[in-house]
Amino acid sequence: MLKSLHFLVVIIMLGIFLPKATLIAENSSELKGANLEFVQDHDTPDDHTPQDTHGKTDDGHGEVEGEHHGAPPGWTVIPFVLLLGMIATGPLFYEHFWHKNYPLIAVSLATLVVIYYLFALHDTHAPVHALAEYVQFIALLSSLYIASGGIMINVDKKATPMANVGLLIVGAVISNLIGTTGASMLLIRPFIRLNKGRIRPYHIIFFIFMVSNIGGALTPIGDPPLFLGFLKGVPFMWTLTQNILPWAVALLILAVLFYFFDARNKDIDLDLEPEVQFTNKTTIVGSKNFLWLAIIIGAVFIDPNVIEGVPAIVYDGQKFSFIREIIMLSVGFLSFKFADKKAIDGNEFNFEPIREVAFIFVGIFGTMMPALALVSEFAQSPSGADLIGPNSLYWGTGILSGFLDNAPTYLNFLAAALASQGGDISVIANVQDYAAGGVYENSVVNLMAIAVGAVFFGAMTYIGNGPNFMVKSIAEQTGIHMPSFFGYILRYSIPILLPIFFVIWLIFFVF
Repeated sequence: MLKSLHFLVVIIMLGIFLPKATLIAENSSELKGANLEFVQDHDTPDDHTPQDTHGKTDDGHGEVEGEHHGAPPGWTVIPFVLLLGMIATGPLFYEHFWHKNYPLIAVSLATLVVIYYLFALHDTHAPVHALAEYVQFIALLSSLYIASGGIMINVDKKATPMANVGLLIVGAVISNLIGTTGASMLLIRPFIRLNKGRIRPYHIIFFIFMVSNIGGALTPIGDPPLFLGFLKGVPFMWTLTQNILPWAVALLILAVLFYFFDARNKDIDLDLEPEVQFTNKTTIVGSKNFLWLAIIIGAVFIDPNVIEGVPAIVYDGQKFSFIREIIMLSVGFLSFKFADKKAIDGNEFNFEPIREVAFIFVGIFGTMMPALALVSEFAQSPSGADLIGPNSLYWGTGILSGFLDNAPTYLNFLAAALASQGGDISVIANVQDYAAGGVYENSVVNLMAIAVGAVFFGAMTYIGNGPNFMVKSIAEQTGIHMPSFFGYILRYSIPILLPIFFVIWLIFFVF
């Protein structure tokens, strides 16, 4: 336990504050920077090919020696910390300046870090990967946002606490079929309309908790970290069989808490007639856009590293997808062009929420490279590997997933966990053995800790998972006064989520 706590303190200091970088040992497994490896080449016929000391297979696949570098100095996380600070304080203390200039601020800070990587560290690897990750990220989010904006769902029933709980649970289940982003964009507007006249910030916060994050823990489609694990070799059904109990416990506790929150809300819409009759029916306008959503979800699996023959951009011995992203962006355009105008108008659809997410996450993806690199370097060093276990993996992956993007955080900790026992995340057979258990010590519970930590803790902040910021932006556009970045953490995440995550930890990783 003391080792786990020590490990947690170290990674928080590495990832969020400003210490010196811990240098990795020469023989540790290579996973540099924010390496969101959608793109690792796995087309070798024998995944058990022996690895050399640099994680490069005998057949030549893998990373090119000389292209990668040690961790950057600790001060390089200053732009990331500065961006987080401005995201937290801007809307609260200098709202006009922030809303006018946040695109310039985010792009400028990201540019500073990228320039340092290119010209001071002479490292093109991390910036290229960050760019690829960002394109994949924004293509998926924007296409789902636009396609779902053309679907208007009306639930004509009284907004009771039980009705709200039912919608949240349904949303959590749907998150595993169309992803947390798809479910969030599809249901947030109906949820707001259902509670017209009594909508409060806690409604949106619990929606983020249950639909935008924890709900998507059962399938690789549900949340980006799990999808990346699937691409690396984690079996599709593994997430369902291993995560279903923590998923059910967390959602049950949140549903009960929300019910008591909502039962105390006696506010009514004074514009509504007191004798309004409800049909208790659900109507859908723009249902043809469900086809566009299906195409987007199907396109997720068009990966050149999984399907042989899919065109790709080859760089540094790896395949970068672009067909998938072209399909997603094209579907986004077509779904808007041919959308039902009644649905668009009824949803009060506009592009401001996705514009805000696009610029904010340009800054996040660009500036978080040093923070992820420092965490990865320490976690894969001998001293860091000695501390790896389910406790440190759960809290380490979790805490960092709340402040860094949870997808690369998942991969970094999975790479570290494998490397600590001689495995390699770039070898599918190693990942499959790790998920199956019996080959690596405590591998199943370790992987479960990483998966649950990455998905669940994404709800801790507005930037922990892509849908969070979009839901917040949509809510604010409808006139809901959402809490600030720190307000969200202090008023909701810490008093509500942390105790639940502590219970999950005790039940599934301690006892």
